[in-house]
Amino acid sequence: MTGRLFIIAGCSGVGKGTILKMFLEKNPDVKFSISATTRNPREGEKDGVNYFFISEDEFQKAIENKEFLEWAEFSGNFYGTKKSFVEKTLAKGIDLILEIEVQGAKQVKEKMPDAVSIFIMPPSIEELEKRLRGRHTEDEATIQKRLKQVERELEASKTFDYIIVNDNLEKALTQFQNIYDERKE
Repeated sequence: MTGRLFIIAGCSGVGKGTILKMFLEKNPDVKFSISATTRNPREGEKDGVNYFFISEDEFQKAIENKEFLEWAEFSGNFYGTKKSFVEKTLAKGIDLILEIEVQGAKQVKEKMPDAVSIFIMPPSIEELEKRLRGRHTEDEATIQKRLKQVERELEASKTFDYIIVNDNLEKALTQFQNIYDERKE
């Protein structure tokens, strides 16, 4: 049996990482796809665990060699998912979760229409800004850039199979688990 691919996207700071961390703790058989990125690691992030941190030159060569299932530029950095990793994982019958930007989600859905796409929505723009500022991981210019992206991302959410509003973490996690249970087979 082939594994199922789940695509998770949402605005920066909406809580995708927190939901996924809790979900993966309860579902150890599900694998989380590690993306490649050209951005610098944040405090506590490790290469090969959170992301594969690579140079822009390495990333460009991978694009030229068509090694990515999807890739996107976001906030001045490149992010991408290696096609070979996804194909090998699914062929082993392992369910796989991709946490990617909306541009990448669209690319994956076009290439793999059976993938289940889930958009994590903020309860409000004001709450999202509060969360972004509360992380203390980005400067003001980066926060403003991320907030400008929100309108485009919210519009793109209409193309996803499911939308979860993260106004309550436990409720959002339960909704995510229910979608997974319903669609995993």
